[in-house]
Formats: sequence, structure tokens, C-alpha cells
Amino acid sequence: MVAESFLAHLVGDYVLQSEWMATQKFRRWWPAIVHGLMYSLPFLLITQSPWALLVIGGTHAVLDHYRVAKHVIRVKNNLLAPPSYRREQAGAPEPPPTPEWLVIVVDNTMHLVINYAALTWLG
Repeated sequence: MVAESFLAHLVGDYVLQSEWMATQKFRRWWPAIVHGLMYSLPFLLITQSPWALLVIGGTHAVLDHYRVAKHVIRVKNNLLAPPSYRREQAGAPEPPPTPEWLVIVVDNTMHLVINYAALTWLG
């Protein structure tokens, strides 16, 4: 099931996502919802559980719309940094930019974990 879930994720998140969805899902809900629905389609080959599909598509839309991966990275960086580093960064005009590759990896990891859980427990 892991390989099938990974392939469904790749197809749903990259092949079925249009430029409109990719650029607008952060700004408005409608593109995020459409992307979540399209993302769920390949998972129909793995499960027909409406609950699993709802969790997979619904959480995908929410995570992408709010860019949750960026927030997770920011929290992780603050929690795991020593106090001296946090004090040093507090005086900086703005936090150092988060590399885009890291945002993509964290985002994909969150989606894969949620999908696995949904398919295991609901699907």
C-alpha cells in the first residue's frame, strides 16, 4: 500500500494540479478545494472509503491553502534552536528565508503521513 499511496500522491499533487491551482490555492479557497478534489482522484484506485478520501483531499486543501509546511518549519526552528541563537535572531530585521526545497519536502512528508494514516485506519 505504501508504493501505491506514494504514486497516487505524485499523480494527484503534480500531474493533476494545474498552474491555476498551484498559483491560486494560497490566495483563495476555491482553487485549494478543486486541487484537493483532483488530488483525491488517484486514491480512488486504492480505496473507495468516503472517510479516507475526505481526510486525504480535505487535509490536502487545508495544508496547501495555509502553507502549513512553512509554519511547521518555523516552529521547529524556534523550538530546536538554543536560546543564544534565538536572541541573536530576535535582533535581526527579518528571519532568514526558508529554502523552497525544504518547504516542498516538509509539505510532501506531511501529506504522505496523513495519507498513510487515512488509508490504514479509514480505508
